[in-house]
Amino acid sequence: MTKAGGRIGTMVLFVLLLGLLAVSVWFAAQAWTVEGPPLPTQGYIAMTLGVVFSVVIGCGLMALVFFSNRYGYDERSNRDQHRGDDDRATHP
Repeated sequence: MTKAGGRIGTMVLFVLLLGLLAVSVWFAAQAWTVEGPPLPTQGYIAMTLGVVFSVVIGCGLMALVFFSNRYGYDERSNRDQHRGDDDRATHP
């Protein structure tokens, strides 16, 4: 492929992705402005608690991933898995 062909392909991809972004923003704006009764106070409280709970769970899981990586639990697990692969490779 020539440089011109690569640039055209990149431009086509860029325009396509920009179009998808525009359509998704339009759709989100249409979905956000739904007609209906206003959300009661209990709804706002439930939504806030749901968001906070989701963020806390996500942060906790990410902390466990970093903890596991820092203290070498991942390496021990991978070493045990690969040890089994080596045994099968040497003993058919």
